[in-house]
Amino acid sequence: MELTTLLGLVIGIGGIILGNFIEGGHAASLVQIAAGVIVFGGTLGAVLVSVRKNDFRLGLKMFRSAFFKADEEDGEKSLSVILDCSRLARKESILAIENKIPAMTDPFMQNVLRTVVDGVDPKVLRDLFERQIDIEEERLLNGAKVWSEAGGYSPTIGIIGAVLGLIHVMNNLTDTSKLGTGIAVAFVATIYGVASANLIFLPIASKLKKRIAEKIRVKEMVLEGGLCIQSGLAPTLTEMKLRPFLEKGN
Repeated sequence: MELTTLLGLVIGIGGIILGNFIEGGHAASLVQIAAGVIVFGGTLGAVLVSVRKNDFRLGLKMFRSAFFKADEEDGEKSLSVILDCSRLARKESILAIENKIPAMTDPFMQNVLRTVVDGVDPKVLRDLFERQIDIEEERLLNGAKVWSEAGGYSPTIGIIGAVLGLIHVMNNLTDTSKLGTGIAVAFVATIYGVASANLIFLPIASKLKKRIAEKIRVKEMVLEGGLCIQSGLAPTLTEMKLRPFLEKGN
């Protein structure tokens, strides 16, 4: 589990609530159903207008990866599998790798090594899988864009909520019992819009983009590893060539 994501959310949101309490406010004063409906409903609507249906579904699905890392994204594990295959190919032959492929959990690695076993030309192999990597990166970035779009829209929707609250105040100047509610909605809507953008939506988008970069580096490493095996490069040299892919993101 990615503890920094959870810890960051707790500290960020908790800090606002604690600061409000220190100033003499109450947590209940930050709970306004009308403001929540305006900001989060409006933000959801804006996002749905701006992205495609498949990208929206992918963005929701990717939310989990901000907190948990998928097994196939584990670079050290992938490197270990590639080096095992390199040793096996060196000891016996490339064809010996074929029996290990079904047990692999990463479909991309399976496809790369099957192509290596089939003896496909290295240039064709590289071009084929580099294109797949580019397409996958673009697809994932479109999913992450859902959250950055939400972060862009929510502050503006919060301002709309504030204006609506002030309109409600102006329409009820003679009824002092309704003034407090209207003013509360106005200010809380602004807080919801700005806070959700800067504490949730934009940080989640940033974390997802980092996850995508890590995933793409692992795929590039796997492809390069397959080419090393195909060329008969020694396992030690293969590791020296692949290790920088993992160190790049550290």
